[in-house]
Amino acid sequence: MAKKEKLPKIGMLYLDYVLRFFDKSNFKGWPDKIETVTYHWKNDKDRFVREVKRKKIDILIGNIPATAYETFREIARELPSVQFIPSLDTQFSNKSKENVTRFAWKYDIPIPKTYIYYDLKKAQKFMETTKYPKIIKKSYGPSNYGGYFVHKVDSKREAKNLIAKKKYNPVYMQDFVPMEADVRVMLIGHKPVCAFWRRPPEGEWLTNTSQGGSMDYQKVPKELLDLAVKVSKDANAEYWACDVAVGVDGKYRILECATAFAAFPYIRDWIGQYLMWKFSNGRFPKPNIPLYNWEELGKMDSSVLRTLRYITFGKYSPSYDGAYFLDSKRVDTEDGDMALHELDSLYPMLLTEDRNYEEWPSEKWNFQDNYGKSIKRLPSKRNPDDDEGSEAVEESVPDIVLNEKEMTKVLTSVRGIGKKKSKDILKKHSIVELVHILERDPKKLLDISWVKKNILEKVVDEWNDFKKKL
Repeated sequence: MAKKEKLPKIGMLYLDYVLRFFDKSNFKGWPDKIETVTYHWKNDKDRFVREVKRKKIDILIGNIPATAYETFREIARELPSVQFIPSLDTQFSNKSKENVTRFAWKYDIPIPKTYIYYDLKKAQKFMETTKYPKIIKKSYGPSNYGGYFVHKVDSKREAKNLIAKKKYNPVYMQDFVPMEADVRVMLIGHKPVCAFWRRPPEGEWLTNTSQGGSMDYQKVPKELLDLAVKVSKDANAEYWACDVAVGVDGKYRILECATAFAAFPYIRDWIGQYLMWKFSNGRFPKPNIPLYNWEELGKMDSSVLRTLRYITFGKYSPSYDGAYFLDSKRVDTEDGDMALHELDSLYPMLLTEDRNYEEWPSEKWNFQDNYGKSIKRLPSKRNPDDDEGSEAVEESVPDIVLNEKEMTKVLTSVRGIGKKKSKDILKKHSIVELVHILERDPKKLLDISWVKKNILEKVVDEWNDFKKKL
């Protein structure tokens, strides 16, 4: 009898104060011990890396909140043999609405026309001339806003007052698109496994249920699911959720997308089954999750859905019980009506691509921390005049282009800082963090015991001289 291939070591990634999406029960039947590793914030990066190495974890599963995303970019680089699920590239959209927009721009995904400004004066100038209404959103922060950080403004006065009060940075604005409703679609292996409508209360525009919106599961169009599948594939996502706006103009536009989303327990079990199939080289079966299952499950009370676990489905066969439903149920599409089992075959559950490169490296794409007028700029698009031009417009935003050798040269130019002390600083702060500190809050370096006020002043002077040469 052939010896079974050794399974990879799985670890659950948790963070203090962050709700857990998975636990070991979502991986029912996995024969080996599943480790847990918890990140404790502050200066916990080095300890966290050591624990993952000590436990010999091959695959680390868990969602990263926005406030820890850049730190985990660094952690992932220090653990090149560990596969993060979802990958940090897939989780790029978790960090901010701005990242969702940049992801959509790259892959030509339809979204409301969007404007991003880090320069407040440029934003105010835009507010003077643009057409209203507009939507203003908080870009960075909690992923589940519930609509509380999304605002509709009907005039330049409202827009300016809102920004003055909220102090959102960047200023993130979109054209207001009248909607009939939006649809939340959840996917596993690029296959839709749940979808439901969210409809605004009469006379309102927000669809969030926390704001009084209603939801139902019936007759989600195939063409809308096609868009969600495309977006999931573009993100290379093992599991994914996106909100698709259904405009009164009949067009579909992506509003949100991420790997961090609320899901019933049985959906998390399905994700676990999918990942067990993915990592076991065939020892565990691929889960069978028929399309539009949500229409039948959605007939149950939500209190029941919140307790269901380990739901499985048999594959279609004319001889199986329930074939009457599968044969007789038909779905209208742009290509005509189709039997449910025929439609289901068009949405296979697929393996994601394992990559050995970074699609969204922070040195280029961490605009929130890298922004600074005096830092070297890379080419980017600019906002056209108001509503002229393409659907994707942005302010020219700079990137920092800096390596460790250049930063070491800046630090060692200061009398009293040699290579050893320079190395100590770079060990405590990444280059991105250090640039952010020097640009915005140099006094943070006084937390290092040997950095005194006179040394700090010299470091800042050297940094400013260095910038002039860029």
